[in-house]
Amino acid sequence: MPLADRLRPLTRLLPLPALDGNRNVIKLAWDTLSGMPGGKLVFSRLVGRMAPYTGSIHATVTVLRAGYAEVVMPDRRSVRNHLDCIHAIAIANLAELAGNVALAYSLPDDARFIVAGMEIEYLKKARGTITAAGEPPIPRTSARAHYDVPVTLRDASGEEVAKVILHSLVGPKPGAAEPARHDVN
Repeated sequence: MPLADRLRPLTRLLPLPALDGNRNVIKLAWDTLSGMPGGKLVFSRLVGRMAPYTGSIHATVTVLRAGYAEVVMPDRRSVRNHLDCIHAIAIANLAELAGNVALAYSLPDDARFIVAGMEIEYLKKARGTITAAGEPPIPRTSARAHYDVPVTLRDASGEEVAKVILHSLVGPKPGAAEPARHDVN
């Protein structure tokens, strides 16, 4: 039985972590789980439960550190279009996941973010397993600021299939005092 099927009953019992508060839940979860057998898959499914639409592509975070993430999406019928290649929106979803976990991991404990826009350039039909690499700047403060998060998507042969820029707004979590504004770029 696949690990995801074995974990399904457990996920019904566990509450989803709250993203507010004085800690970076994404960083804490990755740092705790990624070194364990099956931990990257558990982390990825947890993120997918926190953001159900994101979870619909069944991608797995394989690398995550401050300023960088790699996320892999297997080629499955449910992410294909009528031309038998990966659907454009599945590519966009994967790009958003890679950029978002990279940015979330990189945030100070008292910060949060939201994607306010996206630019995407599709370079070729995407087929097979797709790997997205997100490389956000690392916010040093939770002061309200705009960050552009570049994400590249490559197929199994290493060819770039899409380029994305996520336009993200970072700010303090509710209840956190607004920090003094510094040059963040």
